[in-house]
Amino acid sequence: SETSRLTSGRNVTGGERTRGTTLAPGTKPAAESWMKRIFGFEKEDLSSWERLVCLLNRPTDPASLGVFRFLFGLLMALDVTQERGLSHLDYKYLDGAPLCRFPLFNFLEPLPMDWMYFVYLVMFLGAIGIMLGFFYRFSCLMFISTYWYVFFLDKTAWNNHSYLYGLIGFQLTLMDANRYWSIDGLRNPKKRNAHVPLWNYTVVRAQIFIVYFIAGVKKLDADWVEGYSMQYLAHHWLFDPFKLILPVELVSLLVVHGGGLVLDLTAGYLLFFDATRPVAMVFVSYFHCMNSQLFSIGMFAYTMLATSPLFCYPDWPRRFFRHFPACLGVFLPPAAPLPQPSTSCVYPPTPPGDPKDSPGTPKPTKPGRRHTLGALFTFLYVAEQLFLPYSHFITQGYNNWTNGLYGYSWDMMVHSRSHQHVKITYRDGKTGDIGYLNPGVFTQSRRWKDHGDMLKQYATCLSRHLPRYNITDPEIYFDIWVSINERFQQRIFDPRVDIVKAEWSPFRPNPWLMPLLVDLSPWRVKFSEIEGTLDNQTEVVFIADFPGLHLENYVSGDLGNTSVQVLQGQVNVEISLFSNCQLPGGAYHKVYTVSEGPSCYMYIYVNTTEAALQRNFTHLLELQEKIRNGTETEPLPPELQPLITGLEDDDSEGNVSDPVLRVFLRRQRRMKERKERREASLPQRIERFVVKKYYMLRRGFLMTAIAMRNLAVGPPPLEQLTQEVAYANMKEPDSKASLDDSLQAEVGHGEL
Repeated sequence: SETSRLTSGRNVTGGERTRGTTLAPGTKPAAESWMKRIFGFEKEDLSSWERLVCLLNRPTDPASLGVFRFLFGLLMALDVTQERGLSHLDYKYLDGAPLCRFPLFNFLEPLPMDWMYFVYLVMFLGAIGIMLGFFYRFSCLMFISTYWYVFFLDKTAWNNHSYLYGLIGFQLTLMDANRYWSIDGLRNPKKRNAHVPLWNYTVVRAQIFIVYFIAGVKKLDADWVEGYSMQYLAHHWLFDPFKLILPVELVSLLVVHGGGLVLDLTAGYLLFFDATRPVAMVFVSYFHCMNSQLFSIGMFAYTMLATSPLFCYPDWPRRFFRHFPACLGVFLPPAAPLPQPSTSCVYPPTPPGDPKDSPGTPKPTKPGRRHTLGALFTFLYVAEQLFLPYSHFITQGYNNWTNGLYGYSWDMMVHSRSHQHVKITYRDGKTGDIGYLNPGVFTQSRRWKDHGDMLKQYATCLSRHLPRYNITDPEIYFDIWVSINERFQQRIFDPRVDIVKAEWSPFRPNPWLMPLLVDLSPWRVKFSEIEGTLDNQTEVVFIADFPGLHLENYVSGDLGNTSVQVLQGQVNVEISLFSNCQLPGGAYHKVYTVSEGPSCYMYIYVNTTEAALQRNFTHLLELQEKIRNGTETEPLPPELQPLITGLEDDDSEGNVSDPVLRVFLRRQRRMKERKERREASLPQRIERFVVKKYYMLRRGFLMTAIAMRNLAVGPPPLEQLTQEVAYANMKEPDSKASLDDSLQAEVGHGEL
């Protein structure tokens, strides 16, 4: 058989190539052009539409695509239980609760809870079907139909990688990725180990290239280049090796921001060419492994790792797995035989000198409608993906300080935000009474603060709920202060506009969006200088406001020596004009901007409660050390006796009446737990990880089983259902509360 001549790989510099061509005796191989050596095709292949269709439908080994299909299905099955939320679905949707939601289209609503579990079960089974290549096309439809439904249900959960998963699922639906290492191949000999058209690889490679390259282009933003986007990352332990030779400021600027920019801009190119691919694989793998530790991004890092081999020779799995023992062949991708012809591909005429009638030699074919549609889809899809990240001039209503709906622009990690002040005011349209709402009431998300479309949905939802609390025809006003990329805290939306009645359209600019004060960006250099002059107990907040507006603020009684200092413009505190003003604790005040242009000022304060707490902690720690060393000669008073057995006796904390000592013991216990986790051996870390994931998966599947039973035969009595849910909620043995839970329980955590 001479089918090896149709096994497509890559040449020395990255283009697709033809391997194993048999030549007549005495015939020298034809010299390849530079175009063929670099890109794998000749210029003549682009000379006409028919030649281009033949190129994109060139027969290619299905091995690499089949392995990627398996890995993607596996990762998506895990993603359904984690980031998609199967393990906590009842908490995610809160069936029957008065909740404000943020779907892409307002008519979208989640199904009743048991049916939502059914939706997630279909999504999970679809991912498993993709992984196994079992009823492959139907499994892809199961996955993408439910995935996009869940995706469109909640804009607050959108991010770039969730969008990417849906795109890849859509691509796989149209591809022949079940031609290798699949159950469909076992069921249908015609599909088993059959060629796939080159466009199957072209589309997914182009998608990954776009992800990298557009992400790099978006990082050419001045904030990223100057190192303001992700300043906090440089303090992570992953960058400790770099801090041995560079100060943390240069680690942030050169490694975090500079390295991220260069890698994103070059990764797609370096992966394409054989000469640079080994280096690219090392750096890309290191990059994604770091991301898996730096961010809570679910399966994204592992999905990107799974895409990297797609840039290698399509037959790499055959050459890789042939080195494994034969006894493992049942579980591993097959190394033989070579691919068989497929109707999905276009086969060229047999080259001169080749035996035309040898067994297994595919007959020459001409492109048909199927092949033309595949080539057309490739061009349209790649063009659409290149256009979408820059389509914000169409969907102008979604533009805020950053452009567009977050998730499809590949502007990953370019913008960081912090919120200093959020106030929701309502006014009864009938009585004129004014009141205030807790920020985030009736919702579980925080992302509505930054997006005008979500704010409009939130205000509309609140206007439906408030009449139940005797508030008629409510007007709702939002005063939201945001800092983006270390700038001044400033308003993002006009606080004078009733958002319930405000106009909003997806295709027109948002009229109540306040402009970002980019002219004040150079002040960030001054911020660092000011912060450098403060001691460890003094904190500062930088504020910028618009003419004619005022900030109503409250100074906590825990804050002492609070003052406002003007940096630019002119402001009034209540009545008097000032340059410096001391503010009393435990009281409200108003800061009016009275200058013609924006005002800039800063709050400087000392958290006296925290300072006193830290002094007490220092005293207790010194006393504890003296007790352990035997240098303490004075007898301990009864209330300090728990210092002796505070870490060893689990019941000692409950017997402590002094709140400061109780917080101290909690902190000591937490530090001990953190040290144990940090110094745990590799087997202990693996055991902890496996146990945690087991109980997470266990809850998801048990709750799904309960929901399916309810749909099939109806719900049981409430007492039985309560017992079943309690069994599903069972935690791992000796599980400890998270560090966040411990912090929230501490006295004064809000100020700390």
